[in-house]
Order: sequence, then structure tokens, then C-alpha cells
Amino acid sequence: MIFKGKTAFITGASRGIGRTVALTLAREGANVVIVAKSTEEHPKLGGSVFSVAKEVKDAGGQALAIGCDIRFEDQVQEAVDKAVEVFGGIDILINNASAINLTNVEATEPKRFDLMFDINVRGTYFVSRACIPFLKKASNPHILNFSPPINLDHKWFTNHSAYTMSKYNMSMIAIGLAGELKKYGVAANTLWPRTIIATAAIQNLPGGEMLMKMSRKPEIMADAAFFILKKPAAECTGNSFIDENVLAEQGITDLSAYSVIPGSQLYTDLFL
Repeated sequence: MIFKGKTAFITGASRGIGRTVALTLAREGANVVIVAKSTEEHPKLGGSVFSVAKEVKDAGGQALAIGCDIRFEDQVQEAVDKAVEVFGGIDILINNASAINLTNVEATEPKRFDLMFDINVRGTYFVSRACIPFLKKASNPHILNFSPPINLDHKWFTNHSAYTMSKYNMSMIAIGLAGELKKYGVAANTLWPRTIIATAAIQNLPGGEMLMKMSRKPEIMADAAFFILKKPAAECTGNSFIDENVLAEQGITDLSAYSVIPGSQLYTDLFL
């Protein structure tokens, strides 16, 4: 029960990777604050903050379900205040909530552009800001953003520059926080998958059914996050981690169990 008594604040936790991380930490005794906009099951995507809260409790953790749209800082502050009121503090922040739209400049409507920047950039920034005062008081505090290592090769901007910019901004936030918070012993890192991960976001992309068969399960990201969050915060900050590499450091090199279809060809994720 490595995270017994620790409180993890996870955005976008009603499904997918966020949900799986929540369950992984719950099994290690964590208090999990499940933050997402979905307070009811989505007809196409499934999951809600309340359904995940029940799963967390069933897994042995304590849960607090909070409906929150991280585009609005008043809702963010209310969510953080409620988490602290219930659990007494925040030890871990997982910035997982994200919007994706893989379109080129001409095809990107302003509302799609704004959605990605409001969630991926502004949301990550102000959720982090709201949590920082409590992370400073925590023992071994970690911020972990699910965003890629920054690579300025034009191929990662071609055809989806708005999405790329928004995800790189999440990584730049982590880099900035690593420097700002180092003196307080607060770690800030990023984590990104080597291959695409089987989530509703992938399934709803063009060709999503085929991509799902070439994906790994969200558990690989959750397990990698677990090993990062165990590390001493004062010594582990400012890194851009890849899930495979994190597991390899732990001696885990047979990753076949993570494949949606064992033995299938895997599709490398963007930015790698």
C-alpha cells in the first residue's frame, strides 16, 4: 500500500487512461479525487466520475467524485478546495484531461482550436496553479502531465499543428514547474506512450476500429505512472518519460500482456 494516505487529484478521470491510473493508485491505498466533466454516462464514450468512484472504492481506495470543467477556473478552485476539505491535502496531481482534433490549419475551426487550448493548455496550467499551495506542504509531491517530449521536427506539426502546439504546451508547463518548484521538493514530469493506447478518443478517430487493434491497454500508462510517482520527488523532476522506458528501468521488458490483441503489430504514437 505504497500510497496509503496519499491523495491523488486526477483530471479526465471518468474513463480511459485517467480511470486506469485512478484504479492503480487506489489499489495501493490512495485517496483518489476523480475530476471530469462527465457526471453521467456518455452514450458513446461511457464512464462518469461516479462510476469510477465506485470502482476506486471497490479497489480499496477512498474516492471523491467531482464534476468539473477545467476550462473554468472557478470550478477548478472549488474542486481543489473540496479535495482538501475531504482528504486534508493533495500529494499527487495527474494532468490527464485533454482534447484531440487532428486537422490541418484550413480544416481547424476556431471552436476546435479553442477547445484544445482551453483544456490542454489553460486547464493544465490553472489546475496546476490551484494545486501548488497544497503540493508544497505534501510529502514527496508529484505533478505528472500526460504529454509528449518536445520535438520541433516539422513532421509533428504538419497536418495537426493546433493539437501539437497544445500538447507541447502541456510539456512546457511541466518544464516550467520543474524549475519553479524544485526548491520546494515538488516534482514535475511528463509521461507519453510509445504506442497508441486503446481509449474512446482513439476509437472515435477515422479508422479507429483498426487503430484499437494496434493499441496497448491503458494499464501500461498507469503502471509507468505508478513507478514514476514512487520516485523521490526531489531527485526526479524535469523529465519527459516514455512508458516503455520507465518499465524497462524496472526490469519489465515483456510487454505483450499490454497489447489489446497479443502479437499484433503496434502503431507508434504521435511525436515519437
